[in-house]
Amino acid sequence: MTTYDSVLFDSDGILVDPPASETQADATRDAFRSVGATAVEPHHVDAIVEGVTLEELHEICTTYDLEPERFWKARERLDEESQFEKFRDGARALYDDVSAIAALPHTCGVVSNNHHSTIEYVLDAFDLHSLFDTYYGREKTLESLELKKPNTHYLEKALADLEADSALYVGDSESDVIAAHRAGLDSVFVRREHCRSVDLSVTPTYDVSDLLELSEIVDSSDERP
Repeated sequence: MTTYDSVLFDSDGILVDPPASETQADATRDAFRSVGATAVEPHHVDAIVEGVTLEELHEICTTYDLEPERFWKARERLDEESQFEKFRDGARALYDDVSAIAALPHTCGVVSNNHHSTIEYVLDAFDLHSLFDTYYGREKTLESLELKKPNTHYLEKALADLEADSALYVGDSESDVIAAHRAGLDSVFVRREHCRSVDLSVTPTYDVSDLLELSEIVDSSDERP
């Protein structure tokens, strides 16, 4: 039977509303302009917003004769500033069912592909620090692009902090499910409004509609064969 020592959570789309694609696109266009690229192809902006790889980023920067590190530094700064603005004006909010996490008897953590400093902002802004024993997001570096999920790097760091032998990872994307399974974790896919009809190519351990169902999962885990 399976029991869990800890429960790990994604942030965007699980704890808080995900950032709007257009907000991120605006920040990306601003970043290009700030380093001198004024006529950027829409598909290059889309590639960065949708989760650019390090190799793709270098190719895009070569197209506009940009130094990748300088561009990425501008992009990360402006992207984060745009996220903070949306939190401050109420366009992004905490999901109501996050309160269910407080009832879990497990140690808990956050692992996100968003910036580590943005996760700190979320935990501070919504008074969530008491719910989580550890948290990880990306550093604002080129190198972090190779460490984001489905890479297990940050999941493994959180598991080490929590000294967890078994854990659930709760997310809202296919990369979350893949990362969990690569790390040897069971996965929970939460079908929020923005991903309700997503057709996954991998099968999560649990498929739920909200975080309120987590208590049933962990309570019944002792009974699983």
